[in-house]
Amino acid sequence: MTPTVRARALCLALALSCHGSVGMADCNGAPEPCQLPDGTYHIVVPENATAPIPAILLLHGYGGEGLGTIRNTGMVSQMLQRGYAVIAPDGQPRDGGAGRSWDFHPDRPATRNETAFLIAVAEDATARFGLDRDRMLLAGFSIGGSMASYVACQEPRAFAAYAPVAGSFWRPHPARCAGPVRLLHTHGTADRTVPLTGREIMPGLVQGNVLDAMEIWRIADGCSPQATQEPQGIYIIQTWTGCQPGSDLRFALHEGGHSIPRGWAKLAMDWWETQ
Repeated sequence: MTPTVRARALCLALALSCHGSVGMADCNGAPEPCQLPDGTYHIVVPENATAPIPAILLLHGYGGEGLGTIRNTGMVSQMLQRGYAVIAPDGQPRDGGAGRSWDFHPDRPATRNETAFLIAVAEDATARFGLDRDRMLLAGFSIGGSMASYVACQEPRAFAAYAPVAGSFWRPHPARCAGPVRLLHTHGTADRTVPLTGREIMPGLVQGNVLDAMEIWRIADGCSPQATQEPQGIYIIQTWTGCQPGSDLRFALHEGGHSIPRGWAKLAMDWWETQ
């Protein structure tokens, strides 16, 4: 990593932690988010990086927003230091509440085609900032993880790989997914907000079973039924073998609750760079 990129990451951390100037956290230096017809996104690009630049799109959770994701300086700085542009799209404004959410559930009314919006974000950022459209990882936390999961299931080639955290399918589970994917799902065994076994939020709105979701992914990827397990820091990594060429399926379990656990950024980037 060049000194310039390292310095850029440090400047980002200082600027955001002090809240003195957050312009660089909006549209890569512009004072406002990047504008599209259907929404907005925030982006930070490593300075002086050589195009085409790989990128990680991070989808916020319920009640969050893209700028809040960018302000996670510990995570974002790691990604910049590794040479990734970081893109944080904005979900839809919540009715009668602060923050934003995603129209993630395929069986519920939507005000925006979220998959089309996220593809538009990726293509706009590619054109503006010299990104590599073929090296984009779509990740998300909580409902953002659910959103990333549904994009992967419905349009597996929309992004090169997927990394949902603490968010997966809701009931009814998809009967099948459209094709093989590269996917790393991360979840805490003590998560009570999105438990591994799922839960009912309200009548007709039920979180799915994450273990069942992994089986859906296994079938989509054509992997062998049994997975290997290997400890890696705070994680136990389950890896399926025999998957279709160009696909990869891993399940990272940790003992924590509903959060992006420490070390996740490195875990995700290390995995992505092996693909």
